[in-house]
Amino acid sequence: MAGEEGQTEETKSSWFKRIKKGILTSTAEKKETPEGLWTKCPECNFICTMNELREQLFVCPKCNYHHRIGSDEYFEILFDDGAFQVMFENIRSKDFLKFTDLKSYEKRLNEIWAKTDITDSIRVASGNVNSHALVVACMDFEFIGGSLGSVMGERISRAVDYCLEHKTPLLIICKSGGARMMESAFSLMQLAKVSGKLSQMTDAGIPYISFLTDPSFGGISASFGMLGDLNIAEPGALIGFAGPRVIKETIKRDLPEGFQRSEFLLEHGFLDFIVDRKALKERLGAVLLLFKN
Repeated sequence: MAGEEGQTEETKSSWFKRIKKGILTSTAEKKETPEGLWTKCPECNFICTMNELREQLFVCPKCNYHHRIGSDEYFEILFDDGAFQVMFENIRSKDFLKFTDLKSYEKRLNEIWAKTDITDSIRVASGNVNSHALVVACMDFEFIGGSLGSVMGERISRAVDYCLEHKTPLLIICKSGGARMMESAFSLMQLAKVSGKLSQMTDAGIPYISFLTDPSFGGISASFGMLGDLNIAEPGALIGFAGPRVIKETIKRDLPEGFQRSEFLLEHGFLDFIVDRKALKERLGAVLLLFKN
């Protein structure tokens, strides 16, 4: 008791400090981990660094869960030596209807353009994949949920025109929540517009491959997402028109195990094959060679 009373306040405060390698380090002096350095798999909770995940092409090294990625990452994965030409970036969305929900559509667009380099929900690029010429139109979920609007429809249409002119196959990487409500009928018109343009590819005998990733929903899956000469998908991708929760609430019944996942769709004849992201470039190269022959 006497010893305890004789301790100074400074001595007592040392109780709340840690000794690390002979140096007193208070909790307040502890360095914070930089944000974005680590990531956790939403499927199995495996933790790794972002650099490690990037080296694995954003596929979990433990459970093979395919993390969602955007056009930048797909272009880097697919095109030889990372060399490609981005096209049609000058086409931008416009608020034709002066639409407002929680905020105006125009304000929503300006905010997205201010914080990201992505100009709309799809980017189109041309280059070589395993030495085969290919045009890739890849959706970005980061831009209003990868929603289908007038710009997406126009960029795909111009990509088709480019493919027809240069006799080049087209790959559309789908990742979308569906049509963009802020453009109303302008958005819905793109379903018929793009489907009609893709029929020109069929008439010209030029391959169109639809690659469905997580998630592919709404008007995308109801139209050109399922019109490919080959319809392929990533493992575990959620694909459908309405979401499984909406369907379950509508029919008041439990859904089959794995309902609307790419494996379920393959089993029921909606897909030609499922391809792991790590094998995507090689598999596309083989497919393009078969089409060419």
